[in-house]
Amino acid sequence: MALILCIETSTDICSVAIARGGRVVALCESAAARDHARSLGPLVDRALRETGVAPAALDAVTVSKGPGSYTGLRIGVSLAKGMCYALNIPLIGVGSLRSLARVALEKFSEEGGAQRALAEGAFSEGPFALPDPEHSLLCPMIDARRMEVYAQIFDWRLEPFSPVEAHIIDTESFSQFRPHGDGEFLIFGDGALKCASTLAPRARYIDVKPSASGLVADAEVAFEAGRFEDTAYFEPFYLKDFVVTTTRKKLF
Repeated sequence: MALILCIETSTDICSVAIARGGRVVALCESAAARDHARSLGPLVDRALRETGVAPAALDAVTVSKGPGSYTGLRIGVSLAKGMCYALNIPLIGVGSLRSLARVALEKFSEEGGAQRALAEGAFSEGPFALPDPEHSLLCPMIDARRMEVYAQIFDWRLEPFSPVEAHIIDTESFSQFRPHGDGEFLIFGDGALKCASTLAPRARYIDVKPSASGLVADAEVAFEAGRFEDTAYFEPFYLKDFVVTTTRKKLF
């Protein structure tokens, strides 16, 4: 069973998980905005201490590779690469939107098993109740400022219905994605709340936040398959070029 450190820094939430054999054994998070540079190292240290895991015992490091916050991604990837070099272990990258979609699926099942929950009809009660989950679509959104978001559409088996794209949201956004039957179009993530009223009533907002726990399942699959990143040349998937602007704050 692989012992993997997972790092998620693509949004304002800084999150670290330790996973053993595809199961989360420690999860440490901070929601302090723009504080990843100071928070990430201590969160990693805390997660390792809580589980009694020595860094040398890790089999791999997984990082959320984007899209998302330019600064957040660079901080997460920099620490992940540094640990991989120091420990001589492989680096695994997982898409930020895919991991966010997996967190949403886990929300629907106490056991964190979306497929089992789907088979057992476990989506019929609670705040996320769905009349037709198998025909519903998941749309994780990460804030790209103003009325723009990074988004990707998935079905309930995490099969992508669209590529990762940047969207400027208006009333016609995602209108081509119409769920079959009684399925719903669910939006979530830090980019979704600002879009909820614009996309209503075609889309329903649910409160799902990024977490390193969403990286765990894909990290385990990638490790078993030997799908690793080239640590020397790996770069975050920014999707858009970083634009340098002049601060309006008075520095002196």
